[in-house]
Amino acid sequence: MAFMVKSMVGGQLKNLTGGLGGEEKSEGEKSPAEAQGMTREEYEEYQRQLVEEKMERDAQFAQRKAERATFRSHFRDKYRLPKNETDDNQIQLVGGDVELPKELAKMIEQDNEEEEEKNSVIGQLSNIQNLDLDSLKDKASATLEDLKQTAEKCAVM
Repeated sequence: MAFMVKSMVGGQLKNLTGGLGGEEKSEGEKSPAEAQGMTREEYEEYQRQLVEEKMERDAQFAQRKAERATFRSHFRDKYRLPKNETDDNQIQLVGGDVELPKELAKMIEQDNEEEEEKNSVIGQLSNIQNLDLDSLKDKASATLEDLKQTAEKCAVM
């Protein structure tokens, strides 16, 4: 409200006096430092800090993007999918050698262990339906014991 009154009355007074008075800065003509209520040095320091913080945030963001790109490229390699140039560019932008966060590394390690388990003989046998591994193990143990007993009875041995 005060701004409206000042602009209406102030504008009329300047017209009446012909703009002869001293030069007064209106609120719109203040420097950015004065608008913030700071001295010029404080304002410049504040601006420097803002720029530094923005650079740090940008670096952290780029690092996270590169970590995600590394994660995606790992799975592309694993499942033999075509490579993505965008992911390669993001990794190179950060410096090329990106370490995965601990949580992602654990996920990959667990996934690799599951794959190794599935690729083993026992893992393949467990995929066969209607197969009881415990009964197979018991039969194998019994057969082995029978062979040992017959080997002990053998006169040649």
